[in-house]
Amino acid sequence: MRWWSVANFVSNAGTWMQLTVQNLLVLQITGSAAATGLSMSVQAAPALLMSVLGGAAVDRWPRRLTAAVSQALLAVIAFTTATLVALDRLDMTTLMVLAAVTGTVATVDNPACALLGNDLVPAEDVPSAIGVGALVFNAGRLAGAALAGVTVGFLGTAAAYFANGFSFLFVTAVIPFLRPAAGAVRQVTGRSAGRPKSGMSVREGLAFFARRPRLLALAGVTGISAVFGRNYGLTLAVLVTGPLAGGAGAFGTVSTVLAAGGIVGAVLGARLRRPSVRLVGALAAGGALLQIVAGLSPSLAVLLVLVLPMAVVESVSDTAGTAVLQTDPPAHLRGRVLGVWGSVGTVWSLGGPPALGLLMELAGPRGALITGGVIIAASIASGHVLHRRRTLATPVTLSSKDAVPLPALQTAA
Repeated sequence: MRWWSVANFVSNAGTWMQLTVQNLLVLQITGSAAATGLSMSVQAAPALLMSVLGGAAVDRWPRRLTAAVSQALLAVIAFTTATLVALDRLDMTTLMVLAAVTGTVATVDNPACALLGNDLVPAEDVPSAIGVGALVFNAGRLAGAALAGVTVGFLGTAAAYFANGFSFLFVTAVIPFLRPAAGAVRQVTGRSAGRPKSGMSVREGLAFFARRPRLLALAGVTGISAVFGRNYGLTLAVLVTGPLAGGAGAFGTVSTVLAAGGIVGAVLGARLRRPSVRLVGALAAGGALLQIVAGLSPSLAVLLVLVLPMAVVESVSDTAGTAVLQTDPPAHLRGRVLGVWGSVGTVWSLGGPPALGLLMELAGPRGALITGGVIIAASIASGHVLHRRRTLATPVTLSSKDAVPLPALQTAA
């Protein structure tokens, strides 16, 4: 697990170096901010339709091999881009194609690497391992963004892509030496379970997700929070530079506090032992109330005081939700469930910013924060009341045919 955490830190730092530089590269090629947004959408778009297929592949193929191959492919793409940049042969069309290929490979790589990390700890430590992963992600993000500026300044744009390629190769080299921990949940592939290929179908994962009220509730809470409450890079940027009359430096301070809060939240999330959808909902509602107060901030100093707990709550909520998502399904379905989640999450990531932008146009940055917070808190409260009424009105009966084994009842509830 220590080696895997080091490898992920290196990989995340390289990835954020490339993402930071890629936006600058698109601006250099086209001079268009719209083209920059388009390149990000092109890289994210494959997840909308192909994440479910990627998740099925992760369930069907050996996890370590799948992760190693996907990391190696990402390294090839990064090296190809770096070479084209160094030779001044990269045009916008080629960059878009490479971004789309990267997004396609990521539909397999993301669930494979996420579940591979869970294999390295005993089953009861999976929530903590996910918290450690969140901590590594945030640390790598900070390091990558900082290194991007230094690398480009001294070595040029191509160096950032080369560095990212080597970071993928480092992960690829580490994976063969990883061994599952004693007590870890064993991966069940189609071949090892004696199942026909149809038994590992995409439809099976979709059906499980659609029939699982806990996962549907998690999707609802996460979706409404993602659309109306998680885009602080957009809402707080407009609030700081507009009504609070701050500049780019002030927003940089806010961004730094947000990043620090994310790291603190990841540390706290790593201590979770029994995360639940109820906890995710409570944290999301608490974050929404903080967001409402932030929208009323009379000064930058007051906003900075609120930003830290907002980031902490968001990070702990994300860690708890990820733990539920990765531990609730049976072992042989987890890749496909993560694939379904990837497709649903892409809808939020593509549709959330435009919806929030429209809300800010209508209500202003303060109104958007306050309205979004009210919508989140009211939706979660309404869902809790409806769930409670349904639970009280519906008697629970289990026949011997429907009895659930005790271990299944002991997963994240």
